[in-house]
Amino acid sequence: MESCKVIAITNQKGGVGKTTSTVNLGVGLAREGKEVLLVDADPQGSLTVCMGFQNPDALEQSLATAMNAVINDEPVDPYQVILSHREGVELLPANIELSGLETSLFNVMSREYVLKNLLDGLRKDYDYILIDCMPSLGMMTINSLVAADSIIIPSQPSFLSTKGLALLLKSVTKVRRSINPKLTIDGILLTMVDRRTNNANEIIASLRESIGTQLNVFSTEIPRSVRAVEASVTGGSIFEYDKNGKVAQAYEQFAKEVIGLEERSKDRSRTDRVL
Repeated sequence: MESCKVIAITNQKGGVGKTTSTVNLGVGLAREGKEVLLVDADPQGSLTVCMGFQNPDALEQSLATAMNAVINDEPVDPYQVILSHREGVELLPANIELSGLETSLFNVMSREYVLKNLLDGLRKDYDYILIDCMPSLGMMTINSLVAADSIIIPSQPSFLSTKGLALLLKSVTKVRRSINPKLTIDGILLTMVDRRTNNANEIIASLRESIGTQLNVFSTEIPRSVRAVEASVTGGSIFEYDKNGKVAQAYEQFAKEVIGLEERSKDRSRTDRVL
């Protein structure tokens, strides 16, 4: 697992499908034979709830527990915190304690690197680590961007969502320039797409023509569907809830696209070394 890739799934705008995409991409990658760890980096614990742990605040240990151990230079066994899920992925859960930890990070030396130091010790056991970020550029999101090799940006094809992209890209540029120069953007994932509306079609076309010349816009589009919302209530993925539906097919294709992106990157690295 030396080639483990850490991906932060982020957007400073809420309600764009970050958590849904984290769950379904993670399970989609697991269905392709990959070892996957999901990291809930949001104090609201939405990812933890979506994975079937309905009362995250009742968990004795969480991401905050493990990060506190790193901060205090105490022995930490993250595997005592990690939870297994029936669909073949593992979860580093979060709860409200993460909110208090985020506040305390401001007084910590090398505060931007706490999550990275924790996850670096887990890379050997996974092919992919996916971080579900909170919808803001707080200290936990900064930690996520520093820990990550790359980011995926879920975005609705709407005016407000696309307008927020510019702000997010500026934030990523700042992090890359000052803290994590190796951070790359895998691409923008269009979510909640309704191709029946002219507005959505126009925004998607404009997005692919403008931003698509500078950044990858994934060819996979996640369609709007009530089934995706219903799946989150069951504590599982869309593959378990509606495996033959259009959303499951889209996330299956997206997982393959993410794997293909990584394989092409490795091929380029090998070519560069030969040259």
